[in-house]
Amino acid sequence: MLRLLLALNFLFVNLYACKGGIESCRLKTLDSGAIVKNSLHIPLENNQKLIFSTTTPNGKILKHDPYLSLYLVEDKKNFKYPFRINTNQSLGTFGVDNRSVIEGKIVQKQLGLNRFATFSEALFAPSLLLNSCCALEGIVTERGIIEKEYIEHFLNSKKVAYGNFGIRVKDIGSAVTVSSSNPFFKENPFKKDDIILELDGKKVKDSALFMRDILFSEVGSLHSVKIKRGNKILTVSVKSQNRVGGGYLSDTFLESLGISFDKNLCIIKIEKKAQQYGLKLGDKLLEVNKKGVKNEEEIAELIDNPKKSAYLLFTREHFQFFVKVN
Repeated sequence: MLRLLLALNFLFVNLYACKGGIESCRLKTLDSGAIVKNSLHIPLENNQKLIFSTTTPNGKILKHDPYLSLYLVEDKKNFKYPFRINTNQSLGTFGVDNRSVIEGKIVQKQLGLNRFATFSEALFAPSLLLNSCCALEGIVTERGIIEKEYIEHFLNSKKVAYGNFGIRVKDIGSAVTVSSSNPFFKENPFKKDDIILELDGKKVKDSALFMRDILFSEVGSLHSVKIKRGNKILTVSVKSQNRVGGGYLSDTFLESLGISFDKNLCIIKIEKKAQQYGLKLGDKLLEVNKKGVKNEEEIAELIDNPKKSAYLLFTREHFQFFVKVN
């Protein structure tokens, strides 16, 4: 009887979601089974389900984004009131799980694949970020919020790929500044501390939006970037290449050479082009250019130099050795 009453109430609030308030979205989240332990299984239209999971889910996988740990899976259950992505002005933003609704706002935007967005209030992970009409504003993970633009890009892309200009950026005051530049990126025109002024003739004011434009660019496309380097104003040309790291993947610039790491900086993948260095799975990186490293960001900062090479100190079974990569 209780289940029937809940189902009737759920039907009512889905028909009038915006009028019913955000509590209706909690009921919809609960009834849809969108939250499953440490993963999200979000019903969509066309017999599909958006899954966030760090392990491969069951079912027929239609598409996979390893950077964001997103899967598009066939869903034969066909939930009657699927979620959609909000394409209109947000009517308030809420973190929603099976038990609670927490109102707040995104206070720090997603910086590409290097940093997920943050919320003004503490949220449970995983959970959904919704507006009062139950439309998706993002998904909440233990690393932060994956914003709706990235979810929409994943759903609309025929092939999962991200563009790459060979740089990482950050906001310093009101300036979008290059924080590190990949020396292994072919014909990289950027240097650390370059200030980005324009992209293809449009002013650049925000590092998050600039990085999104890079990632969503077509691989192989040519772009004009106006920069300030010291006291000089320059315009450089760059070809968007395929991004090979970031998000839930290793992201140290060494991925360009075919070497990937886990969070403990132990090698988890060696591609054929990197076999020349004599490395093995499990080798742990200790130093880059004679400076100790503790995380991926430090590696990228220390590799950033104009010499197109780096000296790496590894340890293997209590034996330490240097490798020069270029």
